[in-house]
Amino acid sequence: MYTLEERTRAVQLYVKYGKKAAATIRELGYPSRAQLVAWYKEWEENGGCLPERSAGRYTSEQRRAAVGHYLAHGRCNAFTRRELGYPGCWKLLADWIDELAPGERRATEPKTFSIPEKQVAVETLEAREGAARDVAEEVGSSRCSLYRWKRELLPGREDVVEEKAKGADAAIDAPEARRAELEEEIRRLELRRDVMRGAIELLGKGMGAVPENELTNEEKALLIDSLRPKWRLADLLAALSMPRSSYHYQVGAIAAGDRDAEARGLVCAVFDANGGMYGRRRVSDELKASGHALGERKVARIMREENLLARGMPRKKRGYGSYEGEISEHPGNRVGHDFSAALPNFLWLTDVTQFSIPAGKLYLSPVLDCFDGAVPSWMVSRSPNAEMANSMLEAALETTTEEERAHLVIHSDCGCHYRWPEWISICKGAGVTRSMSRKGCSPDNSRMEGFFGTMKNEMFHGRDWSVATLEDLEQGIDEYMRWHNEKRRKRSLGSMSPLQYRRSLGLAA
Repeated sequence: MYTLEERTRAVQLYVKYGKKAAATIRELGYPSRAQLVAWYKEWEENGGCLPERSAGRYTSEQRRAAVGHYLAHGRCNAFTRRELGYPGCWKLLADWIDELAPGERRATEPKTFSIPEKQVAVETLEAREGAARDVAEEVGSSRCSLYRWKRELLPGREDVVEEKAKGADAAIDAPEARRAELEEEIRRLELRRDVMRGAIELLGKGMGAVPENELTNEEKALLIDSLRPKWRLADLLAALSMPRSSYHYQVGAIAAGDRDAEARGLVCAVFDANGGMYGRRRVSDELKASGHALGERKVARIMREENLLARGMPRKKRGYGSYEGEISEHPGNRVGHDFSAALPNFLWLTDVTQFSIPAGKLYLSPVLDCFDGAVPSWMVSRSPNAEMANSMLEAALETTTEEERAHLVIHSDCGCHYRWPEWISICKGAGVTRSMSRKGCSPDNSRMEGFFGTMKNEMFHGRDWSVATLEDLEQGIDEYMRWHNEKRRKRSLGSMSPLQYRRSLGLAA
Protein backbone atom coordinates (compact mmCIF):
# COMPACT_ATOMS: atom_id res chain seq x y z
CA MET A 1 0.00 0.00 0.00
CA TYR A 2 1.21 3.47 -0.85
CA THR A 3 0.76 6.39 1.49
CA LEU A 4 -1.28 9.46 0.63
CA GLU A 5 1.92 11.49 0.22
CA GLU A 6 3.44 8.95 -2.16
CA ARG A 7 0.30 8.81 -4.31
CA THR A 8 -0.07 12.60 -4.34
CA ARG A 9 3.57 13.05 -5.36
CA ALA A 10 3.19 10.53 -8.18
CA VAL A 11 0.05 12.23 -9.58
CA GLN A 12 1.59 15.71 -9.39
CA LEU A 13 4.71 14.51 -11.20
CA TYR A 14 2.52 12.75 -13.79
CA VAL A 15 0.72 16.04 -14.51
CA LYS A 16 4.00 17.98 -14.57
CA TYR A 17 5.50 15.65 -17.18
CA GLY A 18 2.51 16.02 -19.50
CA LYS A 19 0.85 12.75 -18.45
CA LYS A 20 3.87 10.66 -19.46
CA ALA A 21 3.63 7.57 -17.28
CA ALA A 22 7.00 6.15 -18.35
CA ALA A 23 8.91 9.27 -17.26
CA THR A 24 7.08 9.40 -13.92
CA ILE A 25 7.65 5.74 -13.10
CA ARG A 26 11.30 5.97 -14.18
CA GLU A 27 11.94 8.81 -11.73
CA LEU A 28 9.95 7.51 -8.76
CA GLY A 29 10.40 3.76 -9.22
CA TYR A 30 6.70 3.21 -8.59
CA PRO A 31 3.77 2.51 -9.25
CA SER A 32 2.60 0.54 -12.30
CA ARG A 33 1.14 2.38 -15.29
CA ALA A 34 -2.39 1.17 -14.52
CA GLN A 35 -2.16 2.32 -10.88
CA LEU A 36 -0.85 5.73 -11.90
CA VAL A 37 -3.70 6.26 -14.37
CA ALA A 38 -6.22 5.14 -11.71
CA TRP A 39 -4.77 7.57 -9.15
CA TYR A 40 -4.97 10.39 -11.70
CA LYS A 41 -8.64 9.66 -12.43
CA GLU A 42 -9.36 9.59 -8.69
CA TRP A 43 -7.45 12.87 -8.32
CA GLU A 44 -9.60 14.50 -11.03
CA GLU A 45 -12.86 13.18 -9.56
CA ASN A 46 -12.01 14.67 -6.16
CA GLY A 47 -11.19 18.14 -7.49
CA GLY A 48 -7.41 17.92 -7.49
CA CYS A 49 -6.77 15.91 -4.35
CA LEU A 50 -6.62 12.28 -3.29
CA PRO A 51 -8.68 10.91 -0.38
CA GLU A 52 -7.08 9.06 2.49
CA ARG A 53 -7.45 5.30 2.11
CA SER A 54 -8.17 2.95 4.96
CA ALA A 55 -9.58 -0.49 5.43
CA GLY A 56 -12.76 1.11 6.66
CA ARG A 57 -13.57 2.69 3.32
CA TYR A 58 -15.29 -0.57 2.23
CA THR A 59 -18.53 -1.51 3.94
CA SER A 60 -19.21 -4.93 5.39
CA GLU A 61 -21.70 -5.59 2.57
CA GLN A 62 -18.99 -4.87 -0.03
CA ARG A 63 -16.57 -7.22 1.70
CA ARG A 64 -19.12 -10.04 1.87
CA ALA A 65 -20.04 -9.47 -1.79
CA ALA A 66 -16.38 -9.69 -2.81
CA VAL A 67 -15.83 -12.87 -0.81
CA GLY A 68 -19.04 -14.40 -2.21
CA HIS A 69 -17.97 -13.58 -5.78
CA TYR A 70 -14.56 -15.11 -5.13
CA LEU A 71 -16.07 -18.38 -3.87
CA ALA A 72 -18.68 -18.58 -6.65
CA HIS A 73 -16.37 -17.84 -9.59
CA GLY A 74 -13.43 -20.20 -9.38
CA ARG A 75 -11.67 -18.62 -6.40
CA CYS A 76 -9.58 -16.25 -8.52
CA ASN A 77 -8.42 -13.14 -6.68
CA ALA A 78 -7.56 -11.16 -9.83
CA PHE A 79 -10.82 -12.05 -11.60
CA THR A 80 -12.92 -10.93 -8.61
CA ARG A 81 -11.12 -7.60 -8.32
CA ARG A 82 -11.38 -7.03 -12.06
CA GLU A 83 -15.09 -7.83 -12.19
CA LEU A 84 -16.11 -5.85 -9.09
CA GLY A 85 -13.66 -3.03 -9.50
CA TYR A 86 -12.46 -3.32 -5.91
CA PRO A 87 -10.45 -3.72 -3.81
CA GLY A 88 -7.33 -2.46 -5.51
CA CYS A 89 -4.98 -4.57 -3.45
CA TRP A 90 -4.62 -8.37 -3.74
CA LYS A 91 -3.63 -8.66 -0.09
CA LEU A 92 -6.75 -6.83 1.09
CA LEU A 93 -9.10 -9.30 -0.63
CA ALA A 94 -7.06 -12.21 0.75
CA ASP A 95 -7.48 -10.80 4.27
CA TRP A 96 -11.27 -10.52 3.79
CA ILE A 97 -11.43 -14.17 2.66
CA ASP A 98 -9.41 -15.38 5.64
CA GLU A 99 -11.67 -13.34 7.94
CA LEU A 100 -15.11 -14.20 6.47
CA ALA A 101 -14.41 -17.67 5.02
CA PRO A 102 -11.47 -19.23 6.87
CA GLY A 103 -9.73 -22.03 5.01
CA GLU A 104 -11.54 -21.32 1.71
CA ARG A 105 -8.84 -19.20 0.11
CA ARG A 106 -6.99 -21.04 -2.63
CA ALA A 107 -3.33 -21.54 -1.82
CA THR A 108 -1.05 -19.59 -4.11
CA GLU A 109 2.15 -21.35 -3.08
CA PRO A 110 3.14 -24.55 -4.96
CA LYS A 111 2.15 -27.78 -3.32
CA THR A 112 5.01 -29.80 -1.89
CA PHE A 113 5.08 -33.59 -1.83
CA SER A 114 6.82 -35.83 0.67
CA ILE A 115 8.95 -38.83 -0.31
CA PRO A 116 6.22 -41.35 0.68
CA GLU A 117 3.64 -39.46 -1.44
CA LYS A 118 5.98 -39.52 -4.41
CA GLN A 119 6.61 -43.27 -3.92
CA VAL A 120 2.87 -44.03 -3.86
CA ALA A 121 2.38 -42.01 -7.05
CA VAL A 122 5.26 -43.80 -8.81
CA GLU A 123 4.01 -47.24 -7.69
CA THR A 124 0.53 -46.39 -9.01
CA LEU A 125 2.08 -45.35 -12.33
CA GLU A 126 4.17 -48.56 -12.46
CA ALA A 127 1.16 -50.75 -11.75
CA ARG A 128 -0.70 -48.93 -14.56
CA GLU A 129 -3.76 -48.53 -12.39
CA GLY A 130 -4.57 -45.49 -14.45
CA ALA A 131 -3.23 -43.27 -17.26
CA ALA A 132 -0.39 -40.92 -16.39
CA ARG A 133 -2.76 -37.98 -16.74
CA ASP A 134 -5.27 -39.54 -14.32
CA VAL A 135 -2.58 -40.39 -11.78
CA ALA A 136 -1.19 -36.85 -11.95
CA GLU A 137 -4.66 -35.33 -11.43
CA GLU A 138 -5.37 -37.65 -8.51
CA VAL A 139 -2.09 -36.77 -6.82
CA GLY A 140 -2.37 -33.07 -7.66
CA SER A 141 0.79 -32.74 -9.75
CA SER A 142 1.68 -32.60 -13.43
CA ARG A 143 2.71 -35.50 -15.65
CA CYS A 144 6.20 -34.02 -15.97
CA SER A 145 6.59 -34.06 -12.18
CA LEU A 146 5.33 -37.64 -12.05
CA TYR A 147 7.95 -38.85 -14.53
CA ARG A 148 10.65 -36.82 -12.80
CA TRP A 149 9.85 -38.53 -9.48
CA LYS A 150 10.08 -41.88 -11.24
CA ARG A 151 13.56 -41.08 -12.58
CA GLU A 152 14.66 -39.96 -9.11
CA LEU A 153 13.25 -42.98 -7.23
CA LEU A 154 14.03 -45.64 -9.86
CA PRO A 155 17.39 -44.60 -11.36
CA GLY A 156 19.11 -46.65 -14.08
CA ARG A 157 15.99 -48.46 -15.32
CA GLU A 158 14.95 -48.66 -18.94
CA ASP A 159 11.78 -46.70 -18.71
CA VAL A 160 9.79 -48.62 -21.30
CA VAL A 161 6.59 -48.10 -19.37
CA GLU A 162 7.10 -44.37 -19.46
CA GLU A 163 7.54 -44.42 -23.24
CA LYS A 164 4.41 -46.50 -23.65
CA ALA A 165 2.54 -44.10 -21.40
CA LYS A 166 3.68 -41.18 -23.45
CA GLY A 167 2.59 -43.00 -26.60
CA ALA A 168 -0.81 -43.70 -25.08
CA ASP A 169 -1.20 -40.09 -24.03
CA ALA A 170 -0.12 -38.95 -27.50
CA ALA A 171 -2.70 -41.29 -29.03
CA ILE A 172 -5.34 -39.70 -26.81
CA ASP A 173 -4.24 -36.18 -27.77
CA ALA A 174 -3.88 -36.89 -31.53
CA PRO A 175 -7.60 -36.73 -32.43
CA GLU A 176 -7.98 -33.43 -30.60
CA ALA A 177 -4.92 -32.00 -32.34
CA ARG A 178 -6.19 -33.17 -35.73
CA ARG A 179 -9.58 -31.67 -35.03
CA ALA A 180 -7.96 -28.34 -34.16
CA GLU A 181 -5.94 -28.47 -37.40
CA LEU A 182 -9.06 -29.13 -39.48
CA GLU A 183 -10.98 -26.35 -37.77
CA GLU A 184 -8.12 -23.93 -38.46
CA GLU A 185 -8.00 -25.05 -42.11
CA ILE A 186 -11.77 -24.52 -42.47
CA ARG A 187 -11.46 -21.09 -40.91
CA ARG A 188 -8.62 -20.18 -43.28
CA LEU A 189 -10.60 -21.31 -46.34
CA GLU A 190 -13.67 -19.37 -45.21
CA LEU A 191 -11.53 -16.25 -44.84
CA ARG A 192 -10.09 -16.79 -48.33
CA ARG A 193 -13.61 -17.26 -49.74
CA ASP A 194 -14.84 -14.01 -48.16
CA VAL A 195 -11.81 -12.11 -49.47
CA MET A 196 -12.32 -13.41 -53.01
CA ARG A 197 -16.06 -12.71 -52.88
CA GLY A 198 -15.42 -9.18 -51.62
CA ALA A 199 -12.92 -8.52 -54.41
CA ILE A 200 -15.51 -9.58 -56.98
CA GLU A 201 -18.66 -8.02 -55.51
CA LEU A 202 -17.27 -4.90 -53.82
CA LEU A 203 -14.42 -3.95 -56.15
CA GLY A 204 -15.67 -5.51 -59.39
CA LYS A 205 -12.60 -7.67 -60.02
CA GLY A 206 -12.62 -10.70 -62.29
CA MET A 207 -13.20 -14.26 -61.15
CA GLY A 208 -9.52 -15.14 -61.46
CA ALA A 209 -8.19 -12.10 -59.62
CA VAL A 210 -5.54 -12.63 -56.92
CA PRO A 211 -6.41 -10.01 -54.27
CA GLU A 212 -3.01 -9.88 -52.55
CA ASN A 213 -1.24 -9.17 -55.87
CA GLU A 214 -3.75 -7.30 -58.05
CA LEU A 215 -5.43 -4.89 -55.61
CA THR A 216 -4.06 -1.48 -54.74
CA ASN A 217 -3.55 -0.58 -51.09
CA GLU A 218 -6.62 1.64 -51.23
CA GLU A 219 -8.74 -1.23 -52.55
CA LYS A 220 -7.34 -3.56 -49.91
CA ALA A 221 -8.24 -1.06 -47.17
CA LEU A 222 -11.82 -0.81 -48.46
CA LEU A 223 -12.09 -4.59 -48.62
CA ILE A 224 -10.75 -4.99 -45.07
CA ASP A 225 -13.24 -2.43 -43.71
CA SER A 226 -16.11 -4.32 -45.33
CA LEU A 227 -15.01 -7.61 -43.69
CA ARG A 228 -14.01 -6.24 -40.28
CA PRO A 229 -17.29 -7.10 -38.48
CA LYS A 230 -16.65 -10.79 -39.15
CA TRP A 231 -12.85 -11.21 -39.21
CA ARG A 232 -9.99 -9.92 -37.10
CA LEU A 233 -7.80 -7.21 -38.58
CA ALA A 234 -4.63 -9.30 -38.19
CA ASP A 235 -6.16 -12.19 -40.18
CA LEU A 236 -7.31 -9.90 -42.98
CA LEU A 237 -3.93 -8.15 -43.22
CA ALA A 238 -2.18 -11.53 -43.46
CA ALA A 239 -4.62 -12.79 -46.12
CA LEU A 240 -4.05 -9.68 -48.27
CA SER A 241 -0.28 -9.40 -47.58
CA MET A 242 -0.71 -5.82 -46.40
CA PRO A 243 1.38 -4.17 -43.66
CA ARG A 244 -0.58 -2.74 -40.76
CA SER A 245 1.00 0.69 -41.24
CA SER A 246 -0.12 0.79 -44.90
CA TYR A 247 -3.67 -0.07 -43.87
CA HIS A 248 -3.88 2.72 -41.29
CA TYR A 249 -2.35 5.16 -43.77
CA GLN A 250 -4.98 4.29 -46.37
CA VAL A 251 -7.77 4.61 -43.80
CA GLY A 252 -6.56 8.11 -42.98
CA ALA A 253 -6.19 9.02 -46.66
CA ILE A 254 -9.71 7.81 -47.44
CA ALA A 255 -11.14 9.76 -44.50
CA ALA A 256 -9.27 12.91 -45.58
CA GLY A 257 -10.76 12.72 -49.09
CA ASP A 258 -9.18 13.92 -52.34
CA ARG A 259 -6.70 16.70 -51.56
CA ASP A 260 -6.53 17.63 -55.23
CA ALA A 261 -10.30 17.88 -55.74
CA GLU A 262 -10.22 21.64 -56.38
CA ALA A 263 -7.17 21.46 -58.65
CA ARG A 264 -8.71 18.50 -60.49
CA GLY A 265 -11.85 20.50 -61.20
CA LEU A 266 -9.83 23.48 -62.50
CA VAL A 267 -7.73 21.32 -64.83
CA CYS A 268 -10.79 19.53 -66.24
CA ALA A 269 -12.60 22.85 -66.73
CA VAL A 270 -9.70 24.38 -68.69
CA PHE A 271 -9.29 21.23 -70.77
CA ASP A 272 -13.01 21.10 -71.66
CA ALA A 273 -13.25 24.84 -72.29
CA ASN A 274 -10.61 24.58 -74.99
CA GLY A 275 -12.16 21.63 -76.78
CA GLY A 276 -9.63 19.11 -75.54
CA MET A 277 -6.83 20.65 -77.60
CA TYR A 278 -4.61 21.78 -74.70
CA GLY A 279 -1.81 19.66 -73.32
CA ARG A 280 -0.25 19.98 -69.88
CA ARG A 281 1.87 23.02 -70.76
CA ARG A 282 -0.93 25.17 -72.14
CA VAL A 283 -3.35 24.03 -69.42
CA SER A 284 -0.76 25.13 -66.84
CA ASP A 285 -0.29 28.47 -68.62
CA GLU A 286 -4.06 29.01 -68.73
CA LEU A 287 -4.37 28.36 -65.01
CA LYS A 288 -1.50 30.73 -64.18
CA ALA A 289 -3.10 33.44 -66.32
CA SER A 290 -6.34 33.07 -64.35
CA GLY A 291 -4.55 33.33 -61.01
CA HIS A 292 -4.32 29.63 -60.14
CA ALA A 293 -0.68 28.64 -59.71
CA LEU A 294 -0.46 24.91 -60.34
CA GLY A 295 2.81 23.24 -61.16
CA GLU A 296 3.19 21.68 -64.56
CA ARG A 297 4.02 18.28 -63.13
CA LYS A 298 0.91 18.36 -60.95
CA VAL A 299 -1.20 19.29 -63.97
CA ALA A 300 0.38 16.43 -65.92
CA ARG A 301 -0.39 13.95 -63.11
CA ILE A 302 -4.02 15.07 -62.86
CA MET A 303 -4.48 14.85 -66.64
CA ARG A 304 -2.96 11.36 -66.60
CA GLU A 305 -5.25 10.25 -63.76
CA GLU A 306 -8.31 11.72 -65.51
CA ASN A 307 -7.22 10.30 -68.88
CA LEU A 308 -7.20 13.76 -70.50
CA LEU A 309 -5.22 13.46 -73.71
CA ALA A 310 -4.97 16.38 -76.10
CA ARG A 311 -6.55 15.86 -79.50
CA GLY A 312 -4.04 14.99 -82.18
CA MET A 313 -1.45 13.76 -79.70
CA PRO A 314 -0.07 10.51 -81.09
CA ARG A 315 -0.58 7.47 -78.93
CA LYS A 316 2.63 5.64 -78.27
CA LYS A 317 2.73 2.28 -79.98
CA ARG A 318 5.05 -0.36 -78.75
CA GLY A 319 7.19 -1.54 -81.64
CA TYR A 320 8.16 -5.14 -82.24
CA GLY A 321 10.90 -6.36 -79.97
CA SER A 322 12.13 -9.92 -79.55
CA TYR A 323 14.12 -9.44 -76.32
CA GLU A 324 12.64 -11.62 -73.54
CA GLY A 325 15.31 -11.41 -70.88
CA GLU A 326 18.40 -13.47 -70.19
CA ILE A 327 17.13 -16.82 -71.48
CA SER A 328 20.64 -18.22 -71.93
CA GLU A 329 24.23 -17.08 -71.48
CA HIS A 330 25.36 -14.14 -73.64
CA PRO A 331 28.15 -15.38 -75.96
CA GLY A 332 29.76 -11.94 -76.20
CA ASN A 333 30.33 -9.60 -79.15
CA ARG A 334 33.09 -11.16 -81.26
CA VAL A 335 32.63 -8.72 -84.18
CA GLY A 336 32.73 -5.27 -82.62
CA HIS A 337 31.82 -2.86 -85.41
CA ASP A 338 34.01 -4.50 -88.06
CA PHE A 339 31.58 -5.98 -90.59
CA SER A 340 34.12 -6.73 -93.30
CA ALA A 341 35.00 -10.25 -94.47
CA ALA A 342 37.74 -11.37 -96.85
CA LEU A 343 36.06 -14.65 -97.75
CA PRO A 344 32.50 -15.85 -98.37
CA ASN A 345 30.81 -17.61 -95.47
CA PHE A 346 33.26 -16.09 -92.99
CA LEU A 347 30.94 -13.60 -91.18
CA TRP A 348 27.15 -13.71 -91.32
CA LEU A 349 24.66 -11.24 -89.87
CA THR A 350 21.03 -11.96 -89.03
CA ASP A 351 18.02 -10.20 -87.51
CA VAL A 352 14.21 -10.09 -87.78
CA THR A 353 12.20 -7.20 -89.22
CA GLN A 354 8.47 -6.54 -89.45
CA PHE A 355 6.31 -5.51 -92.44
CA SER A 356 2.88 -4.12 -91.56
CA ILE A 357 0.07 -3.54 -94.09
CA PRO A 358 -3.73 -3.25 -93.66
CA ALA A 359 -4.08 -6.99 -94.34
CA GLY A 360 -1.78 -7.92 -91.47
CA LYS A 361 1.89 -8.36 -90.57
CA LEU A 362 4.75 -10.41 -91.95
CA TYR A 363 8.15 -11.07 -90.39
CA LEU A 364 11.35 -11.53 -92.38
CA SER A 365 14.39 -13.40 -91.04
CA PRO A 366 17.37 -13.30 -93.49
CA VAL A 367 21.08 -14.01 -93.12
CA LEU A 368 23.52 -11.54 -94.74
CA ASP A 369 27.03 -12.48 -95.88
CA CYS A 370 29.44 -9.65 -95.05
CA PHE A 371 31.77 -10.66 -97.90
CA ASP A 372 29.59 -9.15 -100.65
CA GLY A 373 26.15 -8.47 -99.07
CA ALA A 374 24.55 -11.60 -100.52
CA VAL A 375 21.60 -13.21 -98.75
CA PRO A 376 22.22 -17.00 -98.70
CA SER A 377 18.85 -17.74 -97.07
CA TRP A 378 15.71 -16.01 -95.81
CA MET A 379 12.40 -17.01 -94.28
CA VAL A 380 9.06 -15.16 -94.17
CA SER A 381 6.48 -15.94 -91.50
CA ARG A 382 3.27 -14.53 -90.07
CA SER A 383 4.60 -15.10 -86.55
CA PRO A 384 8.09 -14.22 -85.25
CA ASN A 385 8.60 -17.69 -83.80
CA ALA A 386 11.62 -19.93 -83.32
CA GLU A 387 10.74 -22.13 -86.29
CA MET A 388 11.20 -19.18 -88.66
CA ALA A 389 14.74 -18.40 -87.43
CA ASN A 390 15.83 -22.04 -87.08
CA SER A 391 14.66 -23.11 -90.55
CA MET A 392 16.38 -20.06 -92.09
CA LEU A 393 19.66 -20.98 -90.38
CA GLU A 394 19.48 -24.63 -91.43
CA ALA A 395 18.81 -23.65 -95.05
CA ALA A 396 21.75 -21.22 -95.00
CA LEU A 397 24.13 -23.83 -93.54
CA GLU A 398 23.26 -26.22 -96.38
CA THR A 399 24.97 -23.78 -98.81
CA THR A 400 28.32 -24.09 -96.96
CA THR A 401 31.02 -26.72 -96.70
CA GLU A 402 32.36 -28.28 -93.49
CA GLU A 403 35.61 -26.33 -93.88
CA GLU A 404 33.72 -23.02 -94.20
CA ARG A 405 31.57 -23.74 -91.14
CA ALA A 406 34.69 -24.30 -89.05
CA HIS A 407 35.60 -20.60 -89.22
CA LEU A 408 32.09 -19.15 -89.72
CA VAL A 409 30.84 -16.52 -87.23
CA ILE A 410 27.12 -15.64 -87.12
CA HIS A 411 26.31 -12.32 -85.42
CA SER A 412 22.82 -11.30 -84.16
CA ASP A 413 21.12 -9.04 -81.63
CA CYS A 414 19.84 -10.19 -78.21
CA GLY A 415 16.53 -11.46 -79.60
CA CYS A 416 15.01 -14.54 -78.02
CA HIS A 417 15.22 -16.41 -81.34
CA TYR A 418 19.01 -16.54 -80.97
CA ARG A 419 19.05 -17.49 -77.29
CA TRP A 420 16.69 -20.46 -77.36
CA PRO A 421 18.24 -23.93 -76.93
CA GLU A 422 17.39 -25.13 -80.47
CA TRP A 423 19.23 -22.23 -82.17
CA ILE A 424 22.24 -22.80 -79.91
CA SER A 425 22.24 -26.56 -80.62
CA ILE A 426 22.11 -25.95 -84.40
CA CYS A 427 25.14 -23.67 -84.15
CA LYS A 428 27.04 -26.12 -81.95
CA GLY A 429 26.20 -29.05 -84.19
CA ALA A 430 27.50 -27.23 -87.27
CA GLY A 431 30.58 -25.88 -85.47
CA VAL A 432 29.50 -22.24 -86.02
CA THR A 433 30.70 -19.53 -83.61
CA ARG A 434 27.97 -17.32 -82.14
CA SER A 435 28.32 -13.55 -81.61
CA MET A 436 25.75 -11.19 -80.14
CA SER A 437 25.17 -7.44 -79.79
CA ARG A 438 24.59 -5.68 -76.50
CA LYS A 439 20.98 -5.37 -75.32
CA GLY A 440 19.13 -2.50 -77.02
CA CYS A 441 22.23 -1.38 -79.00
CA SER A 442 21.32 -1.36 -82.70
CA PRO A 443 24.73 0.09 -83.83
CA ASP A 444 26.27 -3.26 -82.80
CA ASN A 445 24.39 -4.77 -85.77
CA SER A 446 24.29 -1.64 -87.94
CA ARG A 447 25.05 -3.30 -91.28
CA MET A 448 22.02 -5.59 -90.90
CA GLU A 449 19.86 -2.62 -89.91
CA GLY A 450 21.14 -0.76 -92.97
CA PHE A 451 20.17 -3.67 -95.22
CA PHE A 452 16.62 -3.60 -93.83
CA GLY A 453 16.41 0.17 -94.36
CA THR A 454 17.56 -0.07 -97.96
CA MET A 455 15.22 -2.96 -98.68
CA LYS A 456 12.16 -1.19 -97.30
CA ASN A 457 12.96 2.03 -99.16
CA GLU A 458 13.32 0.16 -102.45
CA MET A 459 10.40 -2.31 -102.31
CA PHE A 460 8.05 -1.38 -99.44
CA HIS A 461 7.78 2.33 -98.70
CA GLY A 462 6.04 4.53 -101.24
CA ARG A 463 3.85 1.72 -102.59
CA ASP A 464 0.12 1.30 -102.10
CA TRP A 465 -0.52 -1.81 -100.02
CA SER A 466 -4.13 -0.95 -99.10
CA VAL A 467 -5.64 -3.67 -101.30
CA ALA A 468 -2.70 -6.09 -101.15
CA THR A 469 -2.90 -9.41 -99.36
CA LEU A 470 -0.24 -10.99 -97.20
CA GLU A 471 0.47 -13.40 -100.05
CA ASP A 472 1.18 -10.41 -102.31
CA LEU A 473 3.57 -8.97 -99.75
CA GLU A 474 5.35 -12.30 -99.30
CA GLN A 475 5.76 -12.64 -103.05
CA GLY A 476 7.18 -9.11 -103.24
CA ILE A 477 9.76 -9.92 -100.55
CA ASP A 478 10.88 -13.11 -102.31
CA GLU A 479 11.21 -11.32 -105.66
CA TYR A 480 13.27 -8.55 -104.08
CA MET A 481 15.63 -11.02 -102.39
CA ARG A 482 16.32 -12.83 -105.65
CA TRP A 483 16.76 -9.52 -107.49
CA HIS A 484 19.12 -8.30 -104.76
CA ASN A 485 21.32 -11.40 -105.06
CA GLU A 486 21.32 -11.74 -108.84
CA LYS A 487 20.82 -8.30 -110.44
CA ARG A 488 21.08 -5.38 -107.98
CA ARG A 489 24.35 -3.57 -108.74
CA LYS A 490 26.58 -2.36 -105.93
CA ARG A 491 29.36 0.17 -106.51
CA SER A 492 31.39 -1.38 -103.71
CA LEU A 493 31.49 -4.54 -105.90
CA GLY A 494 32.48 -2.70 -109.05
CA SER A 495 28.83 -2.11 -110.09
CA MET A 496 28.14 -5.84 -110.05
CA SER A 497 25.55 -7.86 -108.20
CA PRO A 498 26.74 -10.29 -105.47
CA LEU A 499 26.30 -13.26 -107.80
CA GLN A 500 28.17 -11.55 -110.69
CA TYR A 501 30.97 -10.56 -108.28
CA ARG A 502 31.43 -14.13 -107.09
CA ARG A 503 31.47 -15.38 -110.70
CA SER A 504 34.14 -12.83 -111.54
CA LEU A 505 36.28 -14.25 -108.73
CA GLY A 506 35.55 -17.83 -109.72
CA LEU A 507 33.66 -18.51 -106.47
CA ALA A 508 30.32 -19.34 -108.16
CA ALA A 509 29.29 -21.14 -111.30
